Amino acid sequence: MDAGETLRLGARAIRAHKLRSALTVLGILIGIAAVVTFVTFGASLQADVVGQIEETSASNVYLVASEDGDGFGGAGQPVFTEADLTTFRGIEGVRRVVPRGILAVTAISHRGDTVARTRATATTPDAFASTTFVAGDSFELGREEVVLNRRAATLFATNATVGDTVTLTLGGGRTRNLTVVGIIEGSAGQVPFDAFGSQPRVFVPTDPLYDTVVESPSTGANQRVYPQVTVVADPAQTTAVRERVERALPGTDAAALVPEGYQLVAQTSGDLADQVEEIVTRLTRFVTGIAVIALIVGAVGIANIMLVSVTERTREIGIMKAVGARNREVMGLFLTEAVLLGLLGAALGVPVGILGGWAAAAYAEIPLTLAPGWFAVAVVVGIVVGALAGLYPAWRAARVDPIEALRYE
Repeated sequence: MDAGETLRLGARAIRAHKLRSALTVLGILIGIAAVVTFVTFGASLQADVVGQIEETSASNVYLVASEDGDGFGGAGQPVFTEADLTTFRGIEGVRRVVPRGILAVTAISHRGDTVARTRATATTPDAFASTTFVAGDSFELGREEVVLNRRAATLFATNATVGDTVTLTLGGGRTRNLTVVGIIEGSAGQVPFDAFGSQPRVFVPTDPLYDTVVESPSTGANQRVYPQVTVVADPAQTTAVRERVERALPGTDAAALVPEGYQLVAQTSGDLADQVEEIVTRLTRFVTGIAVIALIVGAVGIANIMLVSVTERTREIGIMKAVGARNREVMGLFLTEAVLLGLLGAALGVPVGILGGWAAAAYAEIPLTLAPGWFAVAVVVGIVVGALAGLYPAWRAARVDPIEALRYE
């Protein structure tokens, strides 16, 4: 029996039990589709997050007080004083030093419409040096002004525009009326993890609104203190600037103010991109591993239908052997059926998985990024799953005694 005849007989056997075969294929389809969906969404998420981090500028060096020195997980400790900012500005190769403080806000109002907020970002005009303004321009220090990103400007029933007045409600019920002077895309002056444009961002000048102060260990005077500082380096000296900043850190106020269990961390956008890429990759692998369980269920379905098929076709197997079919040919026939079921499930599961990945990316509001290499892997996995699931039933079919099989009713 040649390969063509084996394939034809296998396809005919599948067609003879359409419903049962369809349910078996469905199991493989769900498993493959789940894997492709998670892989596609993971690739999309990784491309979007890493891309946005890299877009924040590869020449930025981000300084934070991080718990146990583990990335930016503890970037909420205010330790960098105005004296530290002066120190960083004096380092060779530094173009700008941008502080970032958190201003506690309970609500923001515009034209009688109030929305709840938890915070605003206090920074300096330097934060907007490389930012795209949709309208207006940066605020000025010492003025009651505010810059919104596009998402924040559309929070209200009537969109906020340049020249409008918004009211910030601060802790203790205090209010400040600020004039909108600029609308930007995305965000500015922040750690890259916070810099995604899908979040509403409100930016205010450190002077006069930011009032978190501490006694400077170096000067003895009360100074504003910030949880995060961005050092913008000359692009040709980013690595050198980072090293110089790290050497300067032990002599700063931040080194004296950092709480126990926290460390001062200096990282570039490239460092953060590598960290995020690794985290997303691990998460994708973990979730994909869970999806593989569905593939195992599909494999059990193939094994089950093939065992049932062997039992139902015992007499047919006996006739085949009586007319000269060898054990390997009988085994090959049943293996072919199992592989066809797996291949069909994979072929249908890949487009369904891509559709699922597109839906997940659309829900998360990120661009779709395909992982074509995984699609080929999914098809191969479908074939392998079918072959492995059909191996025992095929071996059992090949061992059927032809005489006993001909007597089988």
